[in-house]
Amino acid sequence: MDAKASLDLRVSAIAAAIGEPARARMLFCLMDGRARTSTELAVVAEVSPSTASEHLRRLTDADLVRVVAQGKHRYYSLQGLAVGEALEKLSVLGGMGDTTFVPTTPARLRAARTCYDHLAGAIGVALHEHFFAQGWLARTDEPSEAYALTQEGERRFAELGLDIESARGSRRRLVFGCLDWSERRFHLGGAIGAAFLSLCIERKWMTQDLDSRAVALTPLGKRELSVRMGFAAVQP
Repeated sequence: MDAKASLDLRVSAIAAAIGEPARARMLFCLMDGRARTSTELAVVAEVSPSTASEHLRRLTDADLVRVVAQGKHRYYSLQGLAVGEALEKLSVLGGMGDTTFVPTTPARLRAARTCYDHLAGAIGVALHEHFFAQGWLARTDEPSEAYALTQEGERRFAELGLDIESARGSRRRLVFGCLDWSERRFHLGGAIGAAFLSLCIERKWMTQDLDSRAVALTPLGKRELSVRMGFAAVQP
């Protein structure tokens, strides 16, 4: 079998694995970066435990989720960042049926949420635009979603407490635009986007729900982001 035929079969298998509503619900639930048991995912998918196990086996075989055994439990999570990015793009495609885009996302998720390991939603989009307006990021000659971190950006992110060298050393793109499914504009992805969200949660500038992808900007966060980088929070 030639390489192209093999790729065709592989893509078809992945599409078939995603293309079932219960399995899709499981995958989107895991986009907050947390691992969950098959019992928890059965509730999310609205199927029986035995059916959930079969769905998870299919997703595991397609390399969309990974499983880790700990004690008596088996925990499932997305296989990696590439899966999270693909699901976010599918979310955008799934909402493109209407000629006029009208967001139907629940208010809390539309305001701010995780997109795998970086910040999405109205606040994530506003921060993305703010970073460009302040000269922290610059566009490149590559595809429109590929960015460069400027010297000013390196300095200012470092002043916030973000470890630029660790971000550069990670095995992923440093910084890029990730199309937001609820806003239809870009938010900040890549190692810098992930490190920024991690910093905000560590400093208690933002809090993350334990049972959903929702993120909230705290009063401390509003004050700190305003003082440190001139960012004014937005409401969707």
